[in-house]
Amino acid sequence: MSKLIEKTEAFVFELLKNELPNTIVYHNHTHTLRVFKSTKEIIENSKIDVNDAQILQLAALLHDVGYTQKREGHEEVSAQIARDFLSKQHVDEKTIKAVEDCILATKFDSTPQTELEKILRDADASHFGKKYFPEASEFLRKELELAGIANYTPREWLDENIKVLSKKHSYYTDYALQNWQKRKEKNLAKLILAKKKQKTKQKTEELKAKYKAQYKNESPERAIQSFYRTALRNHIKLSDIADTKANILLSVNAIIISVVLANLISKLDTNPYLTWPTVIFTLFSVISMVMSIIATRPNVTSGQFTKEDVKNKEVNLTFFGNFHKMKLNEFEWAINEMINDKEYIYKSLTKDLYFLGIVLERKYRLLRITYTVFMIGIIVSLIAFGVAVKQNPGVNIQDVLDSTSQINIQTNAKIMEETYVVNG
Repeated sequence: MSKLIEKTEAFVFELLKNELPNTIVYHNHTHTLRVFKSTKEIIENSKIDVNDAQILQLAALLHDVGYTQKREGHEEVSAQIARDFLSKQHVDEKTIKAVEDCILATKFDSTPQTELEKILRDADASHFGKKYFPEASEFLRKELELAGIANYTPREWLDENIKVLSKKHSYYTDYALQNWQKRKEKNLAKLILAKKKQKTKQKTEELKAKYKAQYKNESPERAIQSFYRTALRNHIKLSDIADTKANILLSVNAIIISVVLANLISKLDTNPYLTWPTVIFTLFSVISMVMSIIATRPNVTSGQFTKEDVKNKEVNLTFFGNFHKMKLNEFEWAINEMINDKEYIYKSLTKDLYFLGIVLERKYRLLRITYTVFMIGIIVSLIAFGVAVKQNPGVNIQDVLDSTSQINIQTNAKIMEETYVVNG
């Protein structure tokens, strides 16, 4: 390296260190050294004489010093700073003029004319054909943002890079075309792939937003459906519980009556004082059975409707009792009419829910009365047995207790058997 190159390198380093604004994060000393290195790389692999090589190296070191004063038109400022510095170093005019021309050729929208201008132009854009292109590109984007020139979004900057590499930039020297063009194409391919991924991601996000908005708009509808589904399921479950309770009570009383008739009726001839207690006990059991039957007795309606009923939305097609006598084609027609009218569907579900509630209220009210009657019957019967025994002092208490114990054992066994059948 000549002394002039060393002095120029030291001059550029001090100038950029002291006067370059902090916002210039790309066109700084690192970029200058990168261009200088790329210039030497082309020189070493081309037939360049010593004088031209020196011109190129001087231009590479001084080509961006104009950023210390301004951005727009920095090439002219760089050329002027180069002239002033080289003049002080007593460099001949021909060399200074060649350095100026090379610096001015780095304008991105200009076309280099001489071989030296082409070499410096390719060296200045060497990062397009290097692996570190993404990092260098990001520094340039940040510099434009800090300088207040442009604030590119990642997608906009991606588009801008693709545009530059594919349409605006070209390498001019044989060395750059042979050694950097391939990497440049790889960098361009990566940018295009990144753009496709970005489009796919954006499309996915748009679809998610669309479906989310659609779901949000449909959420009241879904909430209504969930309400009807939950309410109807709860009503049906409560109806099953009521039927199970009535069935247990019916079975228990039937067992009690059968056991009482089998054990007490045969002893009434020898124990007439047990007549009224037995009658009372049996009567209350019969009443409990009758009320249990009434509570679970199904109520089937007419099972027919007219077309006017369907058109006026007066018939509930969710309940079998309203259509079990209808012909299939009439029922299918009515169903088609209903499913094409959302309001009719909700109205039918509301009716079904309401009348299920009416049925449930009747069942549970009768069951409450039935359990109350059964409880009172047990108490009154025990009192009647006690009074009967007390009014007959000659009665053998042990015989009564044995009979009662036998009744209890048989009754409990049958209740357990019946409960096992009901539950499983």
